[in-house]
Parts: sequence; structure tokens; C-alpha cells
Amino acid sequence: MITHEELKNKALKRKDVREEYDNLEEEFSYLDEFLKARMGSGLTQAEIARMMGTTQSVVARLETGKGRHSPSIATLTRYAKALGLRLELKLVENR
Repeated sequence: MITHEELKNKALKRKDVREEYDNLEEEFSYLDEFLKARMGSGLTQAEIARMMGTTQSVVARLETGKGRHSPSIATLTRYAKALGLRLELKLVENR
């Protein structure tokens, strides 16, 4: 049986797959930051959801990027506030 890591490595050998994967790197880093912030807070998705006035499934979609739409800035701000943080967005030059 092939493992997830083996399948990923095999797929990433294809140029088209590698390009798409690389294009998603920034999005993955955002999702990872949200998840690390919640885990660091010691709060569950359900607890964050209650603080945001939403459901646990909304928080799960936000943390995994599996929603049909990107979350609004208002939603991200509520998420940050529930964690005792503030949302900071900035534009930076490409390198």
C-alpha cells in the first residue's frame, strides 16, 4: 500500500502538479498560521465558534481552506479576536 507521502512525492515529480502545489504555498502557510494560533491558545474549534457566534464546522473550514469561498476579512477578524489576537494584513513586494 502506498503512503500519503509517497503519493505526494510521486505527484510532485510532474511539472504541472509541482507548479500548482507551489502556487498554493502561500495559502497553506496562512492556514497553518491559523491552526497554530488556535492550538497555542488551548481552545477547541467549538469554543472558538461559540466566541465567534458561528458553528464548529465554519471554524474547521476556515482552518482547512475547504470552503467554497475565501473567508471575509470580518470573519478572519472575529477568529483572531476569539483567540485574543488581532488580524494584521499588509502588502509586501514580491521577491
